[in-house]
Amino acid sequence: MKDISVNGAAGAQPQQNWTREQQAEAAAQVDAPAGEEGMPAFLSQKEEEGKTLIEMIREAQEKADAQREAMKLPKNNTRYGDAPLEAYARLARAKSKMEVNSASGYARRRLAQFRTALRTDSDNAAKIKAAISQLQKAVNRGEKKKRELDREHLTEVRRKKAAKEEAREKEQFLRQELRRRKSQRMIRESGYLREAEVSDRLATQLTATQMELRQQFQDLSASTAASMEAAVQQYAAVDASVAVAAAPMEIGFSGQA
Repeated sequence: MKDISVNGAAGAQPQQNWTREQQAEAAAQVDAPAGEEGMPAFLSQKEEEGKTLIEMIREAQEKADAQREAMKLPKNNTRYGDAPLEAYARLARAKSKMEVNSASGYARRRLAQFRTALRTDSDNAAKIKAAISQLQKAVNRGEKKKRELDREHLTEVRRKKAAKEEAREKEQFLRQELRRRKSQRMIRESGYLREAEVSDRLATQLTATQMELRQQFQDLSASTAASMEAAVQQYAAVDASVAVAAAPMEIGFSGQA
């Protein structure tokens, strides 16, 4: 009976040892996949975070590009200041009320066109507004010239009547009066042309200043976006390197557990 008990105990001991070894091996097999699979899972998570940062960078870049595209300098080369000059030139050449009406009609047509352009060409708003103001003045001055032509015509009729009546002093006075009226009108009309030129020059300078400021803002926005992108990329690179360095440590701690 003792032999049987000893033999039984001796036979049970290796089996117990084998069971412990098997348990240790099983535990190692259980822990090993967890450790081997832990690193890819951890790196995969960091890669996803890196992809998210890259997508954020791309979205920011696309928004910056869209903003720069929307704020491009105007390519419209329309010379809005030429219309008032042409209207005043026609007004100055007009010798009759019919010709004045023709010049005023040209100014009105250009007025309608520029008011439409003001809603579609905001980049040249300063030039368009200056041209509209001058064209409106041209229309008003056309009405004034028609009144002046009527007075000049009346003075000429009176002068001819005085000449027929041989009233030399009166005829001479009316002749000088007619000459004075015409010379004053011509001086005013030449002043209209100079006024239109100065107005267009000021509007051109204002537009150039606005374009320069817009270009500076574009350059500032582009440099800011580039700096931000570089900072994000640098952060992503540092974060990825830290994650890779920390991965073995986390896996080691999980294996010890």
